[in-house]
Amino acid sequence: MPVTYLKRGKPEAERADENAEVRAVVERTLSDIEARGDEAVRELSQRFDGLSRPSFRLSPSEIEAAIARVSARDMADIRFAQEQIRRFAEIQRASMSDVEVETIPGVILGHRNIPVQSVGCYVPGGKFPMVASAHMSVLTAAVAGVPRIVASAPPHKGEPHPAIVAAMHLAGAHEIYVLGGIQAVGAMAIGTGSIAPVDMLVGPGNAYVAEAKRQLFGRVGIDLFAGPTETMVIADETVDGEMCATDLLGQAEHGYNSPAVLLTNSCRLAEDTMAEVERLLKILPTADTAAASWRDYGEVIVCDSHEEMLQVANEIASEHVQVMTDRDDWYLTNMHCYGALFLGPRTNVANGDKVIGTNHTLPTRKAGRYTGGLWVGKFLKTHSYQRVTSDAAAAQVGAACSRLCMLEGFVGHAEQANLRVRRYGGREVAYGAAAD
Repeated sequence: MPVTYLKRGKPEAERADENAEVRAVVERTLSDIEARGDEAVRELSQRFDGLSRPSFRLSPSEIEAAIARVSARDMADIRFAQEQIRRFAEIQRASMSDVEVETIPGVILGHRNIPVQSVGCYVPGGKFPMVASAHMSVLTAAVAGVPRIVASAPPHKGEPHPAIVAAMHLAGAHEIYVLGGIQAVGAMAIGTGSIAPVDMLVGPGNAYVAEAKRQLFGRVGIDLFAGPTETMVIADETVDGEMCATDLLGQAEHGYNSPAVLLTNSCRLAEDTMAEVERLLKILPTADTAAASWRDYGEVIVCDSHEEMLQVANEIASEHVQVMTDRDDWYLTNMHCYGALFLGPRTNVANGDKVIGTNHTLPTRKAGRYTGGLWVGKFLKTHSYQRVTSDAAAAQVGAACSRLCMLEGFVGHAEQANLRVRRYGGREVAYGAAAD
């Protein structure tokens, strides 16, 4: 049977209208920050976060005071999560090696993995203080060896969130700011009188933060387009509607525009899941947000086979993909467009978001077609180098280079090669001609 939608979200045209409004707001705000610097940032912070300070950077004493407010249990959990994330990041870093090889006698090629020199890490923290985002960005940057790590999060209830500050500090942030939204990423990327600009922006955020990163890309590097969050559950009748509904709503509570998709080959499971969603929304404390997200962006798709489900899943390229089937490893082998996979009913997206060790800053809006998520390698630039160590190699490569440059019409390029042929090969080459 054809792919059947038992439930659809908002039409793409309506989503496009929302995106256009976000783009306009972000463009105006970034222009204001560039024109007025700290003054604009202070006004934006007062307007959106209700906070104005002489300096948005936290002092060492403020950091210490914030950490002192975190309970022993919470600190232990933060340390456990960071141990998991650090261990995996270190293993990933070790997988990336500098290389050097002599390709022909006298020609040496290589590359080095060099850390980005300054990074701005945004940690969402308004409605939901996302402590885990500090681990995911700051800690992985530290493992990569970034020498200047700037971290920023919005205030929570009018002040820096103690657990976020603790996580930033323990993860290795060199500068910590209490700034949110567009003003945070704009200040870090553009620079102000009090904040030196960074080379790269990383971290998740709402639609406005994601759009700000998009508009700033090129001026600075970015990790990827991340936000608003997305989730997909791929399931068959090996699991039940309660588990599927729980995993869908667990991400839908992020925001009003968080797509949550069930992809299944079972009409019964699809119907049970929709019923369970309605039941859970009556008892979920964050139901106001989750219900709006599910109403406008939730989808239930029924396919005829696992092969059809795989095709649809790759087309959607969701950020989080929870796979609960009788062939989870088959999906692992065959899926190629997604943010991260969560395999089997014993795992879930929340594990990956908070503690298990993989990174939760992941590609959204189909960006999984061309990039993976944030990881230690995103903070490293792979730079090549070359060295010619013998006269014979200089002449050999130079002669081939000369002819290829002339093939393309680049006489100046050819002369770079010709000079080496003359000097190191002892051969006569007419100026502006190809070497024999």
